[in-house]
Amino acid sequence: MKLLRRTCKETAALMVAREDRALPLGDRVALYVHLLVCKTCPRFEKQLLTLRNSMRQWRHYSENDVDSAR
Repeated sequence: MKLLRRTCKETAALMVAREDRALPLGDRVALYVHLLVCKTCPRFEKQLLTLRNSMRQWRHYSENDVDSAR
């Protein structure tokens, strides 16, 4: 059962790594379990998702968007 237990620091690292690559099954399960029992890590996950979505919008931003808003 120790394999499924992760600290918040380890969980945060998994959430960041998940942005770049697919996690192995054991890490995905450990992440899911931790997020069920922790109050703080789901907030961090939401912040990561907000950052990812903002970066996606920024990548598609163009000068035409500024000109049409004026």
